[in-house]
Amino acid sequence: MISRNTIYLYTKNDTESLQKKDALAQAIKQYGFLVVDNDQQASIIVSIGTDGTFLQAVRKTGFRQDCLYAGITTTGTLSMYCDFLIEDIKAMVDTILNDEIEVRKYPLMEISVNNNPKFYCLNEFTIRSNIIKTFVLDIIIDNKHFETFRGDGMVISTPTGSSAYNKSLNGAVVDPLLPCIQVTEIASVNSNEFRTLGSPFILSGSRSLELNLHKDWNDYPSMSTDNEALSIQHVNSVSIKLSDRIIKTVKLKNNSYWEKVKRSFL
Repeated sequence: MISRNTIYLYTKNDTESLQKKDALAQAIKQYGFLVVDNDQQASIIVSIGTDGTFLQAVRKTGFRQDCLYAGITTTGTLSMYCDFLIEDIKAMVDTILNDEIEVRKYPLMEISVNNNPKFYCLNEFTIRSNIIKTFVLDIIIDNKHFETFRGDGMVISTPTGSSAYNKSLNGAVVDPLLPCIQVTEIASVNSNEFRTLGSPFILSGSRSLELNLHKDWNDYPSMSTDNEALSIQHVNSVSIKLSDRIIKTVKLKNNSYWEKVKRSFL
């Protein structure tokens, strides 16, 4: 049985980050926490860095369902996934020790390329043309053709990911309490031959989405999940849906998702 007070610290491997990790490990040990080297032995996984570091921590530790994730920022500014400042680690410790901790649940997407084994992402999946040429996708919703897209690419985001790349493309910011995915175009071409909805759209979490690539010498698109690139050649189709899996994060009182959005953008 995993002890509640076991913590795994995740950070980048550069010298400065590792120094901050060591200093943090020494600080939290003084409060009776056990810092472990194996993430599978931890009840709390803590990222040290930025939102990008948090996304990596979740991915590298396998999107665990039986632990809590927390983000500590090293930039001096709180962000969407980082609720704690590294300069004020006592706030995180007090939250846990004093039972003030609340749990926030974030949904994951599951993705399969060419019907291969599925993988997960927390923020968004992107697919873009990898050559200086637009590419063509058939957009299939619940096994029925919806539209044929020509353009630079598509971004499919979770509710929490809606405030990232999706927002920069004028997508909607979505409440994470809504189980759904959002589909947003990147530079679509609308003409007499190709016609798309021309705006982002939101699909219920119960629906399935499939992207089928047309064969026009562009079957090696640039794809990424969260902040990591995928290297897959000869892509024929991508299947996407909201997963039943979630990750659980530390939530502070008076720090809801919409308070985070306000802090970040307003």
